[in-house]
Amino acid sequence: MPIKSKPTQPVEISSYLKTSSQCVSLLLAGTVALSAVSLSGCQDGPLYAMKTVNPYFPLKEWKEDEELGVTDHQRRTQLAKLSETIDKLPPDRQEFWAGHLQQMLENDQSPEMRRLVVRAAGRLDSPAGLKMIEQGLDDASIKVRMEACRSLGMKTENEDATRLLVAAIGTDTSQDVKHSAIDALANHKNKIAVDSLRLALSDRNPVTRTLAVQSLRGATGKNYGDDPRVWIAALDGKPTEEAPVRFADRFRELF
Repeated sequence: MPIKSKPTQPVEISSYLKTSSQCVSLLLAGTVALSAVSLSGCQDGPLYAMKTVNPYFPLKEWKEDEELGVTDHQRRTQLAKLSETIDKLPPDRQEFWAGHLQQMLENDQSPEMRRLVVRAAGRLDSPAGLKMIEQGLDDASIKVRMEACRSLGMKTENEDATRLLVAAIGTDTSQDVKHSAIDALANHKNKIAVDSLRLALSDRNPVTRTLAVQSLRGATGKNYGDDPRVWIAALDGKPTEEAPVRFADRFRELF
């Protein structure tokens, strides 16, 4: 028989942003506690996603935990909202939050919380935001590093962001992170991105070569088909005809 519990009421983002001091306490409370003990199994174990997939799974546990203090679910919910809206805040509030996000990135032991910090940093148009993303590229968690690549993909006019993505492709030990960086370069329409993707066309991994071709379409605005060898010839200056536009490609562009 399913557990009968009243659904938790969503926190209005407007109210949340109006009480910044309370939210700072909420987000940092868990960070301080986690810095004292190791909770790797509880904080971000293999079944953490069950809390979102099955709404009945955590309600009883959360209710009991909330009687004791701030729960990880509350902290994650608030930080997720901030990561989606921080770019809409006035510059002084963005700066305010950037300082607290930096503390969380350095001290929070939950990879999911650090991932959300990096996601929020991607929406900050400031050196502080880029610094946090760069720190995310050195995080021990693969999913934090992948999020850092996605955040850098949003910095389309920043060549420093392009260089960080290129460095990730060349140095990261995770294939998933490398592929995230290659995918992010599709949004960077500059020579640095194109030269890096040109090298990826010769990678031994066929998935890497396919991703490089896809990203080159975005970075160059050209389409030379699916064969990496044809792209190499075109990028090396050899006369190459563009492939005809397929209906599927045109359809995807609409969305």
